[in-house]
Amino acid sequence: MLRKIRIVTAGVFFVLITLLFLDFTGALHLWFGWMAKIQLLPAVLALNVAVIVGLALLTLLFGRVYCSVICPLGVFQDIVSWLSGRRKGKKNRFGYKKEMKWLRYGVLLLFIVLMLVGLNSIALLIAPYSAWGRIATSMLAPVYGWCNNLLAAISAHFGSYAFYPTEVYLKSLPVLIVALVTFIIIVILAWRGGRTWCNSICPVGTTLGLLSRFSLFRPVIDTDKCTGCTLCGKRCKASCIDTKNHKIDYSRCVACFDCIENCNSGAIRYKAVWGKKTPVQAGQNAAAGTDKGRRAFLAGAALVAGAATVEAKKKQLAEGVAALEDKKVPERDVTPVPAGAVSVKHFYSHCTACQLCVSECPNGVLRPSARLATLMQPEMNFNEGFCRVDCNRCSQVCPTGAIRPVDSAADKSAIQIGHAVVIPENCVVNRDGVSCGNCARHCPTGAITMVPAENIPNRKVPAVNPEQCIGCGSCEYHCPARPVSAIYVEGHEVHKER
Repeated sequence: MLRKIRIVTAGVFFVLITLLFLDFTGALHLWFGWMAKIQLLPAVLALNVAVIVGLALLTLLFGRVYCSVICPLGVFQDIVSWLSGRRKGKKNRFGYKKEMKWLRYGVLLLFIVLMLVGLNSIALLIAPYSAWGRIATSMLAPVYGWCNNLLAAISAHFGSYAFYPTEVYLKSLPVLIVALVTFIIIVILAWRGGRTWCNSICPVGTTLGLLSRFSLFRPVIDTDKCTGCTLCGKRCKASCIDTKNHKIDYSRCVACFDCIENCNSGAIRYKAVWGKKTPVQAGQNAAAGTDKGRRAFLAGAALVAGAATVEAKKKQLAEGVAALEDKKVPERDVTPVPAGAVSVKHFYSHCTACQLCVSECPNGVLRPSARLATLMQPEMNFNEGFCRVDCNRCSQVCPTGAIRPVDSAADKSAIQIGHAVVIPENCVVNRDGVSCGNCARHCPTGAITMVPAENIPNRKVPAVNPEQCIGCGSCEYHCPARPVSAIYVEGHEVHKER
């Protein structure tokens, strides 16, 4: 029964968390956005004490429930391992393996050091929630988008508009490559060894393993009932059951309850054993009286709760109209970060590169960075869109506090994330002798005015009032100059209020 509860609950969490990365409407976040915020690493970076304490207590009570129910990457490994076990002759393919402490704690120490020295982009390569976010956004989201567009086309054919099409394009080649490599490695490890990634590499799994050694509820082996069939060890995907000595390594047990379900003699029970001797200890240590039995499995402690192929975005051009030259990203001293990020330093030190804000950005402004220092973490790019004053979706979905909530358009329009800079020689007025004014017409704050050009009669060029500019990028996006806009946004290291 416990195993069934765990599977159902884990399935609900896995599907809904994955849909958070795929849903481009933002509707799911209104109901299930909290699922991203209760992931351990985002909670730590957001200094969400309530969630951190809650997950610690959950682990001390029931063991590594988090790894088997709440963590989407952990559930994904269970799915792959289950599929591998469906093969003929592979059902009982596991066996006890000693803990590789040097690897587990070495990786955890390296992860902590990298985070402390500011090399988040490297450390986050192995963070479980971030890894699944990249897989969902880079590999699954395009497939989801194509299926949506197919349904939109079919419904439109029958006069219904229940679905509307969305653009499907490659957001970042480096992120796609990282996601694909991570996906392949995890699939291979899970296919062959079950929870190898969780118990050898994952820093979150190792951290929770330190707590789960002392959990109250744990699976306990009754030596009087055990027949020595070793079936529990052969079905343990964490390879943590030493059937020869009737011991369980609770630091690696992920509370999946497979051993309880598969024990034909009823020798394994999930029970409270803190401060008590278990049947194993009574049989093995009657004289010594030492407490050796520890560790836990889970009891349904959860609630209800991107593509293998990707295509680049194509410009829809009317027949007979020449294609415009693609814009190049201007060289900025400071790349702007979203309103609510407070400062560049705060943003990149708290971001887990999970891609949730990237997948939710309706204007295509947030893109994963290809720079080594901020690899895979979002940055603002105004070639495909601009940051609308009335949009605050990234601040609403960020689970780490890297982008703090911005509640209204009035609040957002008061935040200066950067200011516009004019490159006179690039402006089509100076370069081609034509009239323009696109930047001024589309500026939502009136920060840009057109003033007479010095050397061209009856022509006006843009002038920027930096006190009015909020750095939304509308001017840069709408500028017709190619290959580099004649006006671009220079970010502020620390955001200002106007």
